Amino acid sequence: MFTGIITAVGRIAHVRDLGAGSAHGKRLTLQAPAGYLADAQPGESIAINGACMTVTELDAPAGRFAVDVSAESLARTAGLDRSGPVNLERALRASDRLGGHIVSGHVDGVGAVTCMAPVGESWLLAVQAPRELGKFLAYKGSIAVNGVSLTVNQVTDTADGAEIRINLIPHTVQNTALHTLAAGARVNLEIDLIARYVERMLAFP
Repeated sequence: MFTGIITAVGRIAHVRDLGAGSAHGKRLTLQAPAGYLADAQPGESIAINGACMTVTELDAPAGRFAVDVSAESLARTAGLDRSGPVNLERALRASDRLGGHIVSGHVDGVGAVTCMAPVGESWLLAVQAPRELGKFLAYKGSIAVNGVSLTVNQVTDTADGAEIRINLIPHTVQNTALHTLAAGARVNLEIDLIARYVERMLAFP
């Protein structure tokens, strides 16, 4: 379980195929900031751009760890198949403050950035979400974009789903990998956990 409060920006340093066919996944080697993995253990969960992954190899003093990403996960996420900066969040402790919202690290869909532009001192992030997620998106509701807990400021239903608009304060832009986004980029989306349960309760016969 996570909160969507990014605790470090790391980098996918190396991607290795786990097999020759499309049914095989990839092994990612990631570089984290100095000291970030000081008390980490193999087998623990770390969210990478919002996708919960298990640490399979660990070199804490060097700040490196590896995860194995299945073909299924690769097909349902964005940005885990190539080198580059990524948002990192270690699993929530029971005693931690819940600074964002409850995030499971299970990506519900992949959206497309339609706008990333400065507005005053802040930034406007607009994302086109797929049709199946549209009903879960609400004004002033929560959503995780590449693992970052954000507040939806506007929802516009479209023929292809729903476009959401989000205000990013300078701190968020400077301390996450969201600053690397541009129009056309694909992002991992996780809807609010409570909305998922409400939908299930309303649909139950």
